[in-house]
Amino acid sequence: MITELSILIPCYNSVCLDTVKRLQQLCERVAYDAPDGFSYEIIVADDASTDILSLEQNQAISLLRNCTFLRKEQNTGSAATRNYLADHSRYPWLLFLDSDMQIPGMDFIIRYLPYDQYDVVNGGIAVGGSPNPSNLRYLYEKHSEPRHTIDHCNAHPYQQFRSTNFLISRACFTHCRFDERFTHSGYEDVHFGKQLCETRATIMYIHNPLILCTFESNDDYIIKCERNLQTLHRFRDELSNYSPLLTLVRHLSLVAPLVRYMHRLLGPMERRHLTSSHPTLPLFHLYRLGYYLSLRS
Repeated sequence: MITELSILIPCYNSVCLDTVKRLQQLCERVAYDAPDGFSYEIIVADDASTDILSLEQNQAISLLRNCTFLRKEQNTGSAATRNYLADHSRYPWLLFLDSDMQIPGMDFIIRYLPYDQYDVVNGGIAVGGSPNPSNLRYLYEKHSEPRHTIDHCNAHPYQQFRSTNFLISRACFTHCRFDERFTHSGYEDVHFGKQLCETRATIMYIHNPLILCTFESNDDYIIKCERNLQTLHRFRDELSNYSPLLTLVRHLSLVAPLVRYMHRLLGPMERRHLTSSHPTLPLFHLYRLGYYLSLRS
C-alpha cells in the first residue's frame, strides 16, 4: 500500500488552482481514513507561462497546505518540466497529472494506492462533455477510445503509454526520466514508453481516468498536430516501433511520392476543411499522412 505520494502537475498558460484544491481535498480524506497514515504533497510547475492572469491565480496554490507552486524562468517543454517536478519532490511515489483535466468522483487518489507492486500504474483518460461533432479534437479523442481500453493497453503496455495520468515509483523514474530533447509537447510520452520497455518496467493499466472536457479550437489543434508531426519526424528512427503512423508510412513506401504530390496540391484545401465547423476524421488522417511525408529529412 502506498502511504507517501507526490502529485506533480506541469502547466502552461492554464489555471489549475481548482484542480489542486480538489486533489488536496481527496488527499486529506485519504489521510484522515488511513490507519497507517498517509503523507502527500502537490507541486505545480509553470513552464514560463506568458499569460499573467493565470500566473497570478496559480500563485494562491502555495497558500494551500502541502501544496507548492513553482515558476520556471525559461520555457523548456513538458518533458523537462516533468523531470523538474520530480527533482523538487520528496516522496517515493510520483503521480503525474496534466493540468487541463477534470477529476471525477471521490476515490481518484485512493484507487492508485494498492498498486505498489508495479513500477508504473496508468489510469488513462475518458472523453467527457457534450458531443461536439464540429470540434476536431473531440472527434479524434472519441474515435480513439476503443484503442485505449484497459485490456488493449495491458496487452500492449509500452506502445499504449500516455503521460496524462500515471503513477510511477521514484526508483523507476530514476532510470526512466523524460528525454529533454523533446522541447515541445508531443511524442515525449511515446519515447518514455520505449524507455520503460527497455528497462523492463512493470506496468498496470487501471480504470481511474481523468476526464477530458476542454477541447482546443480546430485551428489550434491542427497547429498542435503539425508541430507534433515535426517532432515525430525528427525522432522517427527511435520511435519506429511505437507509432502507428510510422508503421503506416513504412507500409506505404512505394506510394509515398504520390501522397506527397497530392498533399502539395490538396493540402491547403484539406486544412481549410479541417479548421472549419465540419471537420471529418478520414480527411484528418489523410492530411496527417501527407503532412508527415512532405517533411524534409
